[in-house]
Amino acid sequence: MIDTLRTVQTPEGIDLHLPVAGLVPRTLAWLIDALIRLLIYSGLATVLLVFGDTGAGLYLLAAFVIEWFYPVLFEVLRGGQTPGKRSYGIKVLHDDGTPIGWSASLIRNLLRVVDFLPIMYGFGLASMMLNRDFKRLGDLAAGTVVVYRETPLPVPKLSVSHPSRPPYALSLEEQQAIIAFAERSASLTPERAEELAQLTGPLVTNQPRAIETLCSYAKWLSGDQHPEPAKQPADDNSRESGEAA
Repeated sequence: MIDTLRTVQTPEGIDLHLPVAGLVPRTLAWLIDALIRLLIYSGLATVLLVFGDTGAGLYLLAAFVIEWFYPVLFEVLRGGQTPGKRSYGIKVLHDDGTPIGWSASLIRNLLRVVDFLPIMYGFGLASMMLNRDFKRLGDLAAGTVVVYRETPLPVPKLSVSHPSRPPYALSLEEQQAIIAFAERSASLTPERAEELAQLTGPLVTNQPRAIETLCSYAKWLSGDQHPEPAKQPADDNSRESGEAA
């Protein structure tokens, strides 16, 4: 993906970096949406056209509504994503990075007829190629931009099941280092993991399993401070009942 970042500053003075989607993913997403609409039209034609002129009128009305409001409904109600956009991981936002609203979505989609001129989205393609944010005329009028959707990073799982409290208070940097080690330990060789674990010094002194010890500390520091209760041995009555059985 080419680095085409759009920087937006929030009222709080925080810079948001939005990766702008280019011509290729937007075209492919449009093709998927066009295919979905074509399938819908085919299904409607099969059902409605058997009713003669009345069915033809209903078909034309339904086709008009679907053609113009299909993208609007999805963009507003589904986080700026039509099915085609979702399949390619892109979405529509306002220029300031906020979710798209009804008015902006209506404007950008109603102006598709202008983007289509003179043939096959000629004006729209020219506008996208001349604009650093790949905006077609509808985007320029509505104040919208198409960007890549952020993919949330998976939350690493710690390998140990029993948390353990560190023997003494740790600084924030030390806590972060231990948690980072526990999250990465599964991807390290045992020798390298052991070498890194031994660098913590007093934390693993006299501990036969330094790696497991640090991972248990990390789980406690991550907020899981409730070890699993140990299994209680069966009492004498239940044991006698079992023997009798």
